[in-house]
Amino acid sequence: MKEYNIVLLKGDGIGPEIVTQAVKVLRRASEKFGFGLSFEEALLGGAAIDATGVPLPQETVDRCRAADSTLLGAVGGPKWDSLPGKVRPEAGLLGIRSALGLFANLRPAVIFEQLRGASPLKAEIIGDDLDIMVVRELTGGIYFGERGRETVNGVESAHDTERYSVPEVERIARVGFEMAKKRRGRLCSVDKANVLESSRLWRATVARIGKEEYPEIELTNLYVDNCAMQLVRNPKQFDVIVTSNMFGDILSDEASMISGSIGMLASASLGAGKAGLYEPIHGSAPDIAGTGMANPLATILSAAMMLRYSLEEPQAAQAIEDAVAKVLKTARTADIWTEGTKRVTCEEMGDLVCSLL
Repeated sequence: MKEYNIVLLKGDGIGPEIVTQAVKVLRRASEKFGFGLSFEEALLGGAAIDATGVPLPQETVDRCRAADSTLLGAVGGPKWDSLPGKVRPEAGLLGIRSALGLFANLRPAVIFEQLRGASPLKAEIIGDDLDIMVVRELTGGIYFGERGRETVNGVESAHDTERYSVPEVERIARVGFEMAKKRRGRLCSVDKANVLESSRLWRATVARIGKEEYPEIELTNLYVDNCAMQLVRNPKQFDVIVTSNMFGDILSDEASMISGSIGMLASASLGAGKAGLYEPIHGSAPDIAGTGMANPLATILSAAMMLRYSLEEPQAAQAIEDAVAKVLKTARTADIWTEGTKRVTCEEMGDLVCSLL
């Protein structure tokens, strides 16, 4: 029997609650589909700061590198907001992505039929379904560029530098093209090439990779402001979107709200190998931590992505996704609850998904 070792980075706020439910579902799936799972916990974010003084201990990096995959909850909260940027919880998140070489972030925006009414868009705009994959570059750009503060002639200023190299753009472009190849054959590259030199390099590099290696894929380009508008005007036009770190961060959150709730959106961060980091795209929601109101479905769906992309257990992944679709017909957590469905707690939602497996 195959045995996989998973590192759990529960993190802060609702992180421990939602990861616990995802682990419960993973154990049930492993029993059903005949593979083994072992779990070990490591520290990241505010929890790591409290225990060790740093947001990303070296021990955490070592454990994640040795594991088959990593499942993350969420990091951050007002408790640590006054800390300098380099030692805030979010620095641990950026650090683990970089340390593991995870340069591609896959963020699917899929609307479940049961949640169509939760989308702020009209039914005629959504169409029969909504299925967009945002491929976000994860270890370059403005989030990792040179930054600093200085005072000149008594005036304080700050800078953050956007920088991309050709190899960085080439590798994320190939991820986007490969994803489009497996889906509907359309890739939209998003940039700000009318203003930014880094975007002009981005656009030219993506175009070259498309022409030389993926001529069968339909490649289009949009400026990021136009893409943001088109996502709410006509989201059906998109199949796969590939874009930079900051633009991908913003656009994928917009796409998540189109699909009904940010509490439903999973993500996968991948590198050159099969091991990856899987996490919901929502935050740590410290205001509801411990209340039972947290929605664990994005984390459970992230666990399904882990089974599909890192552990190569597609049947188990599909079974979890099917179970989530079924449970939404009758039960919802507070963030997506509507009349006619049962309002359930975070733990109860985990139990229901397990029962449908």
